[in-house]
Amino acid sequence: MPFDGIVMSAVKKELSESLTGLRIDKVYQPSREEVHLILSRTGVKLRLLLSADSNTARVHLTSSSRENPPSPPVFCMVLRKYLEGGRIAGFSQTGYDRTLCITVDVRDDLGRPSVKQLICEIMGKHSNIILVDPDTGVILDGAKRYSHAVSRHREVLPGKPYIPAPAQGKINPLSLSPDQFFALMLTNPLESRLTDIVQKQFDGLSPRMTREVIHRAGLDPQIILNNCGEIELTSVYIALKDLYARAENGDYQPSLVFSGREALDFAAFELTHLENTSSISGGMNEVADRYFSLRTLTGQMDRTRQSLMSFIKKETGRLEKKLAAQRAELEAAAEAGSLKLSGELITANIHRLQKGETEVYLENFYQEGCPPVKILLDPQLTPVENAQYFFRRYAKAKKVKESATQHSQATRDNLLYMAGVENSVDQASTPGELDEIRSELVDQGCLKPAGPRPAKKKEALPRPSAYTSSDGMTILVGKNNRQNDYLTMKMARQEDIWLHTKDIPGSHVVIRTGWQEVPSTTLEEAASLAALHSRAKQSGKVPVDYTLRKFVSKPKGAKPGYVIYTDQKTIMAEPDPELLEYMEWKKISDALDNVPVEQVSQDEESKAIQLLAKSKKEPRFTADDIDSGGDMYK
Repeated sequence: MPFDGIVMSAVKKELSESLTGLRIDKVYQPSREEVHLILSRTGVKLRLLLSADSNTARVHLTSSSRENPPSPPVFCMVLRKYLEGGRIAGFSQTGYDRTLCITVDVRDDLGRPSVKQLICEIMGKHSNIILVDPDTGVILDGAKRYSHAVSRHREVLPGKPYIPAPAQGKINPLSLSPDQFFALMLTNPLESRLTDIVQKQFDGLSPRMTREVIHRAGLDPQIILNNCGEIELTSVYIALKDLYARAENGDYQPSLVFSGREALDFAAFELTHLENTSSISGGMNEVADRYFSLRTLTGQMDRTRQSLMSFIKKETGRLEKKLAAQRAELEAAAEAGSLKLSGELITANIHRLQKGETEVYLENFYQEGCPPVKILLDPQLTPVENAQYFFRRYAKAKKVKESATQHSQATRDNLLYMAGVENSVDQASTPGELDEIRSELVDQGCLKPAGPRPAKKKEALPRPSAYTSSDGMTILVGKNNRQNDYLTMKMARQEDIWLHTKDIPGSHVVIRTGWQEVPSTTLEEAASLAALHSRAKQSGKVPVDYTLRKFVSKPKGAKPGYVIYTDQKTIMAEPDPELLEYMEWKKISDALDNVPVEQVSQDEESKAIQLLAKSKKEPRFTADDIDSGGDMYK
């Protein structure tokens, strides 16, 4: 994980400067492995997060709060007993170990001055938060308790002596001369990668920061020791000493790196070796908080998205099996016409037939030349009874066919609806959009509510995404069925242009015309957005229908997102992610242009930086008029 010893050092420096002397007002423990200390000074409250989670262990100030359990855990009660009302005396770190000791001045039960230490050990699955009495060296409690049955090195139990985690024996390169550095490096196998050696030997480096060191030395990250001479090793030595000297001087450059919209990594120094990324800078605590907040948000969205996708795939499979059975019924009922013909031919030739016959050949007077038709008879029935038997079977087959046809059409509609919902889930970029989709499925009776339905309250109006074309015209895009319905049936005016991928689930797109002629560039950009927000977004060229809004209607009782339209034309559009990035950046940039610099939040600024496009490409579209009508989902 990126929370290495150098990051801990940068966090410690900032915490020492901003939190020393602050009072601990309250202690919360939202989960077994996470503790929040609420600190205060005149007019200011700060929240210090301590996490011993194996995947996200860390220490930093945070602006996010979490819901607390109904009753506090035992460890939380212990922390409240000893720490609430105390003041932060200082922070300490041994070398670049990922262990931070928070010293707190408190008073004991008799009101006498006392000291307690809250030790945060950031060590992957061995991470822990331990409260220690430094006067006796005894553990008061730990977030994770364990005995020698779990660890031969130490026990973490109340009343046991505190034993620090085993030292890793790593070195600070500032303590080495060039000759000592070369000798140390050459003790490793010659086939070892230089990045592995540096991380193994030197204190406080994560794999990402190790690659940064090798990059700053001007070397390939895959280079092995056997391919390094004096020049290469000297370059690594200089890069290491420069990095650690800046750390010793507190000259950090915390940065958060993005790959597209995803928070990729963070570090105490700028990560110059990463390509095709963007980054923002700030305080170390702020950068760490942003990274883990985005990671938590992304994790929650991934779980929600996965849950919805799992339901959709299961429901789609059920509907496909149902449709196959209905098609089989239709095939079985396909003989209805021949049954009717047999009954009519028997009735027309009733005078020629006798009871006891098993088969007859009768002329089919419905066809030219009256070709004979073989009809099998029940010898136990009279000719009239055989005719009635065929008519009864015909009536039954006709009903089955009508019912199966109606039901199979409903099943196909549901399959199309699920395909549209799946596209919406795939396109969703915020938790709110996923919540809208889940709510829609609940309203449609597809999903059961997660809990008891809350009291009905007025829902916020859907907010389709709005963009500005190169010609300055507004383009609106729905991201799910609820937004699509609201955009098309409520927001769009009769003179607006409406777009949708042809016969492909996707978003509704509307161009605000204001009774003006729409330039071809705007139409092409809107078509590209429609293609990009459809299931065909990975295709090279996608057919997109467009027509005036007045030619779009929603049938009564239709499912969300379903419309029919006429008088459309079709344009072949290429899904262009760079166009969307440019429009996203332009939207934020234009909004920030009207806000005084001092009022621009760092979140807004960082998002604008993330979405800064390389360059807007030339249009790559062709138009082809089609006169037929159409219908679709979403």
